[in-house]
Amino acid sequence: MLSFIMRTSLVLIILLLASFSLRSQTEPPKKTPADVMREIRLKVLTTPPSKMNLTPTQEYPHVEAIVMDWPLQDTVMSVMGSREGDGSIYTTGNFGLLGGSKYGNVRDAAKAFVKLAEKYYSDSIPTQDFPYPKSGHIRFYLICYDGVRVIDWDSRSPASAKGKYADLFAEGQKEINALRQIEQTQPKDTH
Repeated sequence: MLSFIMRTSLVLIILLLASFSLRSQTEPPKKTPADVMREIRLKVLTTPPSKMNLTPTQEYPHVEAIVMDWPLQDTVMSVMGSREGDGSIYTTGNFGLLGGSKYGNVRDAAKAFVKLAEKYYSDSIPTQDFPYPKSGHIRFYLICYDGVRVIDWDSRSPASAKGKYADLFAEGQKEINALRQIEQTQPKDTH
């Protein structure tokens, strides 16, 4: 059942990725949209919560935000959720969706994603390196009050469908779906 859901979700994600585009600017950009997306991801991963005056709470004692890196064909999608309810997608391609926090469904999904990440804090290992995962793996970066931690999950394993991190992956997909819903309701640029 989870395999069917994962395949269905993959098809939805590929369609989602194809529909995202960054709006063109009046001046030619010095950096490609893909470069900008990579820089935003790295900034999220390297900015400690303390720089934003965020401290542990009873509800979020360890994890302030999470970034899930998911390779899809030639692109890696990075899904970010924060305890404040910010939700965004960054990619290694020319598309992304930033600033979903103004939408209730995205806020709820982002907070739930971080809340579930708390469950896996002790499974994660500290890191100061932020490479994208290799094909067939999903990487969860937990942005914690004591530094960034990582979980690398082999999603190709037959045991992964019901594996230890399947629920964390499913929660990330819920955030993707919430972001997808708001993207679909936005007026399309006809220029």
